[in-house]
Amino acid sequence: IPNSGHKYYLQFTTEDYESGENAGSCLATVLYSKTKSPPVVSIKCTRTKDQKQTQEEDNRLYQKIRRQTKPIIGNNIPDSYGNIEPALEPAWTLAVAGSSYIMWEKSTENLGYFMAQVKSVKQWMRKDDFIEFDYTVLLHEIPTQEIIPCHMRLTWLPGHPLKVKYFCASENQGLEDGSGMESGSAAGILHERGANF
Repeated sequence: IPNSGHKYYLQFTTEDYESGENAGSCLATVLYSKTKSPPVVSIKCTRTKDQKQTQEEDNRLYQKIRRQTKPIIGNNIPDSYGNIEPALEPAWTLAVAGSSYIMWEKSTENLGYFMAQVKSVKQWMRKDDFIEFDYTVLLHEIPTQEIIPCHMRLTWLPGHPLKVKYFCASENQGLEDGSGMESGSAAGILHERGANF
């Protein structure tokens, strides 16, 4: 589009992060402007999972975390052999969801990101029903191959949007608010960047 940037039309399928099952298909348009602002995205997806199943998975994940008597604390997830301790899997699942928002915000027409590792995680015990974690995540930047550390604070309650605030070492500004606009799922995480959570 003259003086605006490039517009892309995409058709893709998504899969459930944990099970690998087909989670649906999407049609999207993405407009990258010539400025540094995030792309303008219009997306429509058809899901193979029904909403009730997704809510049940969210509630199972939530209850697993809430049943903990001590805060979840961990480092180097996965470890150097690619293993994740079962006790840290819920924290990993939420890290994937939260970091996907950061990756979407930071991606440009020429740069993409993948979460390489959760360097550290600490759960904050709250008096309300929300769960809250502080993370340091390492993002792999493509094509530069740089590893970008980001601090992320994530707050979640099933049926509410995942709230993410973050700061990445390569940025000079303060914490960015990554709160979702829509209700989302942490259990039925989609592999594709740009998915709504």
